[in-house]
Amino acid sequence: MSNNKIYVGIIFCLLIVFSSCGYSFRGGGNLPEGIKNLSVKMLENRTSETGAENIFTNDLIYEIISFGKVVLTKEDSADGILTGVIESMRIDAISHRNSYSSLERRVIVTLSLKLTDPTGRVIWSAKDISASKDYIVSSEKQTTEKNKREAINTLSQRFAEKVYNRLTNNF
Repeated sequence: MSNNKIYVGIIFCLLIVFSSCGYSFRGGGNLPEGIKNLSVKMLENRTSETGAENIFTNDLIYEIISFGKVVLTKEDSADGILTGVIESMRIDAISHRNSYSSLERRVIVTLSLKLTDPTGRVIWSAKDISASKDYIVSSEKQTTEKNKREAINTLSQRFAEKVYNRLTNNF
């Protein structure tokens, strides 16, 4: 058997392994109760992190519309209204340079969300959904703030995916 055939065989096997490693299509379901027109209200921000409500709401909207199964609309013409609260955002030091400074920190965010019909009846809710993301602390404050903001953005995208998957699960 020639070397070329061996290489082709190895590549083929690797392609099969990597294409079947447990990944599946997400967002396959529909919103509960046949909701096709959805209003997403700006999340309430109960944290001291300015602008977090914009980041999390925008990522949630992007995730919902990226599948094309729902039309975003104003509240008065919606079948469902999605509201939520960013309950908390905590920053913890997880490793230390010395007793006065950190090497690494963790941002921990908790959200609660609710989907209601136009009459206010709760269709779906999720309380105290939490996630965390670590980031590096730099000797430069600007770099540390940039790392923190990137961690928050990553968390926001993860939350949006998690919420959409929960919303469309088993419906």
